[in-house]
Amino acid sequence: MFKKIVLQKGVNLYIRKTEQFKTITMSIKWISELDAKQAAHRAVLSNVLQDSNAEYPQQSELRKALDELYGTVFYLDAGKRDNTHIISLNMECVNDEYLSTDGVFDDALKMIQTVIFKPNFKDGSFDESIVRREKRTVIERIRSIYDDKARYAHKRMFDLMRPNTPASISANGTEEDVESITSATLLDTYENMLKNDAVDIYIVGDVKEEELIEKIKEMFNFQEREFVRKPSELDTNEVKDIQTVFEKQDMKQGKLQVGYSTPVSFYHPDYPKMQVTNGVFGGFAHSKLFMNVREKESMAYTVNSAYAAYYGVVYVMAGIDAELEEKAVKLIGEQIDALQKGNVTDMELEQTVALLSNSIRSAFDSARGQIEIYDQYKYFDEDFTADKWIAQWKSVTIEDIKQMASQIKLELIYLLSGREA
Repeated sequence: MFKKIVLQKGVNLYIRKTEQFKTITMSIKWISELDAKQAAHRAVLSNVLQDSNAEYPQQSELRKALDELYGTVFYLDAGKRDNTHIISLNMECVNDEYLSTDGVFDDALKMIQTVIFKPNFKDGSFDESIVRREKRTVIERIRSIYDDKARYAHKRMFDLMRPNTPASISANGTEEDVESITSATLLDTYENMLKNDAVDIYIVGDVKEEELIEKIKEMFNFQEREFVRKPSELDTNEVKDIQTVFEKQDMKQGKLQVGYSTPVSFYHPDYPKMQVTNGVFGGFAHSKLFMNVREKESMAYTVNSAYAAYYGVVYVMAGIDAELEEKAVKLIGEQIDALQKGNVTDMELEQTVALLSNSIRSAFDSARGQIEIYDQYKYFDEDFTADKWIAQWKSVTIEDIKQMASQIKLELIYLLSGREA
């Protein structure tokens, strides 16, 4: 799917030559170990680098230059995956083949080069006023979780189930860690990122491969570096005590999170089987949770399950009336019991596989989707394709689902509800 070119040790270029799009999409990813304090620095850094640079010291100037490049899109973001933190620089521009002028892609590359290697420095460091502003932006992002009760309940679930682990560390760090950032510490983070992070460069579009490889080598001359990705180690200890936690806030609808542990992680050979199992359990509108908890019993306004594969967690999210918590938890547990007994119809299995297949195929309708899917699944197979993965889903049997469900163990019941409950 993607052609891999090793530019340096720890620096890889992935090219997908395709006539599918009239644009060229580029994504550069810097990958480091996930640490709360550095996550805060890196979240602010991504904002600061996006704001301006030495060539375009005002954000308005940078936006104007992008508009002149036929509306080239450019942005940075910070995220996490497993036990790594990722800063992504993303760019999309019109392919010169579809324009009356040449050089748009080359100019876009030069702009990206400037963003990376020529930040907006004052007296040898980042502009303090920009750093302060972007610190406020990241703090507001962190605080927004507390205003969104569903997101807050989700965060609390991981805090309780996997405290002080990558599962509970935010990609934005903590408010206190953001507050502690200075221009000097941000400069250290920037220099460390350029020198030590693993770097993956993705390009999708109708490009001339050999010519492009030489351009990237010349313009993005990252030095070799040592970074070894090590998957998180799952807590394989048997769950002894089920945590039950009730939390009160001023709100109307209760937010229920039911957390289960499983030894089947993203890197486990049974990962595709667990994806299908979660789909049958609560991943889609035909699933057991939706049909039995919401539709049949009308016990939840919303209900679905998700599979946090990197952390070995399957969890249920439901919006309920607080007084129905006990009944809802019991009914949710009955759906797991049904899976463990193999009470799954051929139709449930077929619909789940079809919807999983549609979701991965639809992701391939965009260049960004192709990059993100491949960036995740290449650790299984560098020749990964959607069809290969779909074939694994199609091979899953009801007996497989029964075996996967038997490894799902209840660990946490968490309810966030209103004070009047």
